[in-house]
Amino acid sequence: MLGRDQFQRYWPFFSIAGVAAIFLAAGIYIFATLPPRTIVMATGAEGGANHELGIRYRDILAQSGVKVQLLPTTGGLENLARLRDSRSGVGVGFIQAGTTTQKESPDIESLGTVFFEPLWFFYRSEIGDNIQALRGRRVSIGPEGSGARALALEFIKRFKLDTIIGELSGYAPQAAAEKLIAGDIDAALIVTAWDSPVVQRLISVQGIALASIPRADAYIAHYPFLNKLVLPAGVSDLLNNRPPTDVVMLAPKGSLAVRADLHPAIQHLLLSAAVQIHSPPGIFQKAGQFPAAESIDVPLSEEAQRFYKSGRPFLQNHLPFWLATLVERLLVVFIPLAALLYPMFKLLPQMYDWFMQSRIMRLYDEMRSIESEMESEGQGYDVDTINEKLEALSNRANRLSLSLPTAYASSLYTLRSHMNLVRSRLNPR
Repeated sequence: MLGRDQFQRYWPFFSIAGVAAIFLAAGIYIFATLPPRTIVMATGAEGGANHELGIRYRDILAQSGVKVQLLPTTGGLENLARLRDSRSGVGVGFIQAGTTTQKESPDIESLGTVFFEPLWFFYRSEIGDNIQALRGRRVSIGPEGSGARALALEFIKRFKLDTIIGELSGYAPQAAAEKLIAGDIDAALIVTAWDSPVVQRLISVQGIALASIPRADAYIAHYPFLNKLVLPAGVSDLLNNRPPTDVVMLAPKGSLAVRADLHPAIQHLLLSAAVQIHSPPGIFQKAGQFPAAESIDVPLSEEAQRFYKSGRPFLQNHLPFWLATLVERLLVVFIPLAALLYPMFKLLPQMYDWFMQSRIMRLYDEMRSIESEMESEGQGYDVDTINEKLEALSNRANRLSLSLPTAYASSLYTLRSHMNLVRSRLNPR
C-alpha cells in the first residue's frame, strides 16, 4: 500500500487518473446505451395491408441505418403475444383496439393510433344480407391469433349468432377470398385496410356483396373502441357503381405498439416514419388525422407524448440520425458530469497547495515535538540524541526541497531557520 508521503507526492497523478477513469466510464456508458442497429417488427400475414405497411417502415428506417426485420403473423393478437414475450425479440408491432388492457400488458406502450381497421363482411349475394340469411351457412371469421376472429367471436357470443350460423372456419384473408369466390364458404369476415389486395379483389367480383352493418350505433354502445365508417357508393368503381350503395361499417383503430424498453431514439424514428406513412388522406381518414396521440388500450410512451407535443428532437431535425443520437447521449452524460467536476477542478489548486503545505507542516510538527522534549526535560536532555533527530529532520527537508516546486522554497527556508535556532540552543552544552 502507498504511504502517506507517496500519496502526497503522487496525488496529482491519482487525480488525473481518476478523472480519466470517470470520462472512460462515461464513454463506455454512452456507447453501451446507443440505439440497436436492428429491431424486429410484428406485422400480419404476408401480402396483407399491415405487412405492406411494415415494408414501408423498413424502407424508411433503413435510410437512417436501422434494419427492420419483419415478422409475418396471423394478426393483431399474435402481434400482441409477441410483444408481451420479452424472449421473442419483437420490439414493435401493430395491435388492434379492444384486444388488451394496461393491466394485461404492463410492458407494452403505444406510439399512437395510425389507421382504421374496418370490419369487412363479404357474402355471396344469393344468400341475402340479413342476419337470418346466415342460418346454416358457412362463415370464415379469420385464423387463430387474428383480430378479426377475436372481434367476430365477441359479436357471435354477445348477439347469440352461434345459434344460427352453420359452420365457422378460420381461413386467412387470402384463402377466405378464394373460398368465397369458389362457393366453398358463404361469407367471410375480414379486418384489414381499404387498400388491402383482398378487399380490392372481393369488392369488384360479381356475385360477392359487402354487408352494411345495421344499427351500428348499438354495436358502438357496447364496444366504445369501435368507430362507424361509411364506404361511399361507387368509390371502388364509378362506372359499374361498386359498391352499389353506401355501406356502413365498424372499425377499430390500429395502434403502433412498442415494448416499454425500446430505445427512445428508435421510438422517435418510428414516429417520424408513421407521419410519412399515415398522415396522407384516405378513403376513411382526413389528411393529418393519423398518427394520433390516442391511448386506447395501453398508455402512450413518454417519447410519444413528447413527440406529439413538441415534434422531433431538435438535433434529429438537423443532423443524421446516428450523429444526432450520439450528441444527445453526450449531452445527457457530460452536462451533469461537467456540473459535478467543475467544483472539483476549481478546488484543485487549493487542494494542491494544501497537500504541498502539509508535507512541510509535518516537518514542523516534528520540530515542535523536539522542542517540547527539550523543554520538558529541562537541562537533562541528551544532546547527542537531539542532534541526531535534528540531523535526520534536516536530511528529510533537503530531500523534500528536491520534489517541491520553487514556490514553496520560502517555507522550507523558514523551516531550516527554525532548525538552526534549535541547534543554537544546543551549542552552550
